[in-house]
Amino acid sequence: MTSTQGAHAAGAAGTLTRRAVHGGLGGLAGGVVFGMMMAAMGMLPMVGALVGVESAAVGGLVHMGISLLFGVVFGVVITSARPAPLLLLGAGYGVVLWVVGALLIMPAMLGMPVFMINAMTLQSLVGHLVFGLVAAAAVWLLRRHSGSLDLGDMRAQHA
Repeated sequence: MTSTQGAHAAGAAGTLTRRAVHGGLGGLAGGVVFGMMMAAMGMLPMVGALVGVESAAVGGLVHMGISLLFGVVFGVVITSARPAPLLLLGAGYGVVLWVVGALLIMPAMLGMPVFMINAMTLQSLVGHLVFGLVAAAAVWLLRRHSGSLDLGDMRAQHA
């Protein structure tokens, strides 16, 4: 591999790493806001039940782990740096997570009917929309100020 190819590969990896970090931080921000909503609605013990422990504390940890993971995915997949597309995509991402997670995977894992629409699942929809919007807003802010968070540049300065 030539030095030019190596520099190009390092630059691309740095960009991917930066997008993953921004997305992860955005996911944590969205997870905190959605988690507070879930705590207020008494939903966290049900999330804990996904790992066999029906506890609000365990549910909160599971929820934040999921939020981090889905934030990283959002940050890596969505490359826009403009606020309007990011917010629109964040809201859409929240809806997709709601359908796949709250309407299909979670009820299936807990032995409940899937794709059931009721007051609880509609509250969950609002929470997932909030998650997507907060995560997208955080990603936008981080991308806007990415010079101060550029992991690749920080490594180069210390080399």
